[in-house]
Amino acid sequence: MNLLQRWFGRPGAVRRWALASVIANVGIIVTGGAVRLTESGLGCPEWPTCTTDSLVATPEMGIYGVIEFGNRVLTFLLIAVAVGALLAAWLRIPRRTSLVKLAAAGLLYVPAQAIIGGVTVWTNLNPWIVGLHFLASIPLVALSVALYVRSGEPDGEVVPLVPRAVQVLGRGLVAVAAAVIVLGVVVTGSGPHAGDADTPRNGMDPALMSQLHADLVWLLLGMTVALIAALHAVKAPESAKRVAYALLAVELLQGVIGYTQYYLGLPELLVGLHMLGAGVLWVSAVAVPFSLRKREPHVHAVPLHYEIHGDREGDRIIEPEPVA
Repeated sequence: MNLLQRWFGRPGAVRRWALASVIANVGIIVTGGAVRLTESGLGCPEWPTCTTDSLVATPEMGIYGVIEFGNRVLTFLLIAVAVGALLAAWLRIPRRTSLVKLAAAGLLYVPAQAIIGGVTVWTNLNPWIVGLHFLASIPLVALSVALYVRSGEPDGEVVPLVPRAVQVLGRGLVAVAAAVIVLGVVVTGSGPHAGDADTPRNGMDPALMSQLHADLVWLLLGMTVALIAALHAVKAPESAKRVAYALLAVELLQGVIGYTQYYLGLPELLVGLHMLGAGVLWVSAVAVPFSLRKREPHVHAVPLHYEIHGDREGDRIIEPEPVA
């Protein structure tokens, strides 16, 4: 029990495990892209085993089998991190139901994502199923970001930091970011990197899909600039402005990578960086609505509670002041 408390029960443990979950889930997006970009998608032709006779990749399967099986093994890392987050939420003192629910949802979602990965193998890398497998990571990343933010704030009432119109703009920005990612997946499904040399593409016009994708990116960029202007106009907290500026920086860098890869004929390295950028973009976008509000501590304090430092919980447990 002492070991459990040391790893999972200390103040700030939930937040650290949530951060690990964000990093791991963005990482699995990148490694999944590496499988496709190296044409290793069918390196293991069966699922859940690698072949009909072997659970793991065999030497005869070469580097393709190693890459594909290695990506499958990373699923267990996601599960381990999700279990760690759930244990930290459960052992937290005082326990908060909201954090337990978020951590449990993340843990339950990982196997579902793995099953979709298995279906991609069973369908011989159908481009629509491959795209769905990528998109399955998007809710999981959002859950991890939500757990990270919620573990750093109390469970009290939500207090808006900006007018409602600005909040609506922030939520709309997240919706457009999701649409950008979805259309980016469609573009990928029409392009040359199928995951296997014999895998067909989705039949969409790559030039048209790329243009629509770029149009949505420009819309997202414009909405972000509008959000920054609105935050300055309403004198929003500096923390909210920092989140918006970080999103703008990610969008600009992602745009440079996207246009460069397109005009250079989609080289594998740049495509991989663009997939990493998509994960970071989604994290940055999901963080925006959280930055536009805060939570106040409950009126009735519990005997043992976490000190509040600004917008997040600190790591020091204190006793409440005696009531006169």
